[in-house]
Amino acid sequence: MNTRKICWLIALLAFAAASCNKMLDEDVVSTVTDDFYNTPNGFTAAVNGSYVAMRSFYSTERGMTLTVFGTDTYTNGSDGDFKFVNQYTSQLDGRYAHLRELWNTTYQTINTCNVVVDRADNIPNLDSAVKLNGVAQARFCRAHYYFTLVQLFGPVPLNLHENKEIKTEAHRDSIGNIYNAIIDDLLYAEQNLPEAPTEWGRASKPAAEHLLARVYLTRAYTSVKQPADFANAAKYAQMVINNYSFSLLPDVGQVWAQGKENNPETVWAVQYTSDALYNSNDNNACRFFLMQYDILPGMKRDLANGTPWKRFRPTKFLLDTIYQDRVNDTRYEKFFTTVWFANNPTATLKVGDTSVWMPGYDVSDAMIKSKPYLLVPPRNYTQVLYPSLNKFADAMRPDNQASGVRPFIAFRLAEDYLNAAEALTMSGDKATAVTLLNTLRMRAARVGSTPEETAAHQEAMKVTEAQLTPDFLLDERDREMVGEQTRWFDLKRTGKLLERVKLHNPDAGNNIQPKHLLRPIPQDQIDRVSNPGDFPQNPGY
Repeated sequence: MNTRKICWLIALLAFAAASCNKMLDEDVVSTVTDDFYNTPNGFTAAVNGSYVAMRSFYSTERGMTLTVFGTDTYTNGSDGDFKFVNQYTSQLDGRYAHLRELWNTTYQTINTCNVVVDRADNIPNLDSAVKLNGVAQARFCRAHYYFTLVQLFGPVPLNLHENKEIKTEAHRDSIGNIYNAIIDDLLYAEQNLPEAPTEWGRASKPAAEHLLARVYLTRAYTSVKQPADFANAAKYAQMVINNYSFSLLPDVGQVWAQGKENNPETVWAVQYTSDALYNSNDNNACRFFLMQYDILPGMKRDLANGTPWKRFRPTKFLLDTIYQDRVNDTRYEKFFTTVWFANNPTATLKVGDTSVWMPGYDVSDAMIKSKPYLLVPPRNYTQVLYPSLNKFADAMRPDNQASGVRPFIAFRLAEDYLNAAEALTMSGDKATAVTLLNTLRMRAARVGSTPEETAAHQEAMKVTEAQLTPDFLLDERDREMVGEQTRWFDLKRTGKLLERVKLHNPDAGNNIQPKHLLRPIPQDQIDRVSNPGDFPQNPGY
């Protein structure tokens, strides 16, 4: 989408955020007045501004830390200031900066969405089709933000109208009311958004259906579940699968290929730009998963290999159990870098020679010593030396210090297969669920040297109805979607977060408690309200 149009909308509307500061300390950097948003151009600017908080969450350290860290599949590497989020120590409290930043930006942007919705009918000369589409986009974004908030924090303030004055009172609405508002917004968006927007990155009808499937699936596990939730989750996921031109790419390794994010599997992606004026410096997913290759013989830091911040390290469970089958299933070798080639020649290594190889299985010390390169079996993995997820690699950054510029695929068709399969399994229709799951699994099967070999690998990838347990479905989700900012939500939704972190994350297992099923409300939000007795912190914090 044209991010230039966003301009300074959020700075101008921050005064009206649901969690307003009692005094605003912002410098206004534009001469645009509030009346501008009562014009067609102002309406368009507000619609574009409704997407701003997406870039505060997706592909950022705050969004990744809140969704990848502290799970069964990722623990901390050696670097970073937020290891406590993975380790669930006492530092994970209301003062945690990522939560404050996400809360504030999200509520500011929700108010932008509310501006669009509330003012649309009173804007002179606003084209009716532009109005309908703009309101639908804003309601899609608002639903997305509240869905993120309710999963992270539980009951939160539900504000569906523009704030026009400073408010110091706040109340936490019920989870049931929040889910109802989310679904109402998405049903409106689903009815009024186009199937294919004119600008890639804008909300669409299938994107709304994708999110509806997620929302229904999540609510189905909560105390406010409705009898039809699993059925609705399956319905909307299958609508995305069956009603449009989306398709699973034949090569799963190409889903995240840079420059090809707008592919037939992408349902919706969050847009970034290389223009620093309109882009935050937060798009750093390309850095977080990389081990410290640049200190090894024959290697130096470069754009092709990336900037190794070594924040997120795969657990032994992810590597040894979830990706146990590497004979038939190609997803581990497609998604992880295990070989580095020399770019800094030494006496024994020329440019292009193998510098590091992680074979994924044990080898003898004698074998290690016999090689001119660094041979690293799993027993020698460390906090700086491990297989590195490569989905978000960004070689098109201007330089090694620059943030990423590539879009982030937030919704893709593979998840619709997974969501439908889970919902159908939970509804008792395992026959349909296993067909969907096998379709997804077979596209990741190894291509053999003959058609017969390929067919054998595909057959080996098939699972049976008896295998469709909650644990298998969770494993399959991360085999496919590892790193894609869904894991913490998946574990929480299915009631498996505590169990699996204790079993599979040695840095977190001893500390995680039931209170960690919710994140703490940011302390500065609690400090702002004039009615703290009506706005309690989440239990245990």
